[in-house]
Amino acid sequence: MTEFSQLLTAMARDGDTWTCNASDDWRQGRTLFGGLSAALCYAACEALVDDLPPLRSAQIAYVGPSGGEATLRPSILRRGKSVTFMACDLIADGAVATRALFAFGGDRESAYGHRAAPPALVPRPADCEPLFRGERPTFTQHLDQRVAAGHRPITGAPEGDLTVWVRHLDPDAPSSLVSLVALGDALPPATFPRFTTPAPISTMTWHFDIANPQAFDPKGYSLIRSTDDMLGNGYSGQHMAMWNEVGEPILLGRQSVAVFG
Repeated sequence: MTEFSQLLTAMARDGDTWTCNASDDWRQGRTLFGGLSAALCYAACEALVDDLPPLRSAQIAYVGPSGGEATLRPSILRRGKSVTFMACDLIADGAVATRALFAFGGDRESAYGHRAAPPALVPRPADCEPLFRGERPTFTQHLDQRVAAGHRPITGAPEGDLTVWVRHLDPDAPSSLVSLVALGDALPPATFPRFTTPAPISTMTWHFDIANPQAFDPKGYSLIRSTDDMLGNGYSGQHMAMWNEVGEPILLGRQSVAVFG
């Protein structure tokens, strides 16, 4: 088993590209865990530019499956006074498997402000049971996931609603937001609780905005809630939000998911 921090440290540079080889324990079905793919793209951008401002927004497209061996090609699209746009392709077997677009931005003074909504009251992590019972996705062995509210996967629930405490089990997970990017996609799709039997399901796109980069603690738990607000014709759309242990908002996002069941 390869720890998250070890994967990042083992990324090898060749000019302006990086290579990595994720072990099979990071798989999600026939491909790498989507959060890891996005995190590797983010790590390559950080490695290419060492003075980036904080990450503010990202758009991730999961174009195709990726194996363990991959090449990362980050690029600078534009560097402005406060905002830098970067892109990164994760290439596996000669084809683009993941394409990521990141917007980094420094703080700016503003007369306006609005705080994202706090989470609903839920039990503390120590009082919550593990999300999975028995069989579970391979990559989840790297995570501590505890169901706090909503429904468990594949329970025939009337709603697509998951609320879960999540944290890295790797004690050396970096303090960089690369750890946040990996955790942000840690939950099963919100539609999964509606299922009565297992069936393939795959994230196609993921967009997220960072509410407060300083609110994330890579050593602590993050509370993630995913709710589906559209389901039909083999596709699902879901809204996502993440908070830290004291209820400060960290991330807001959306995903588009292909449903094969």
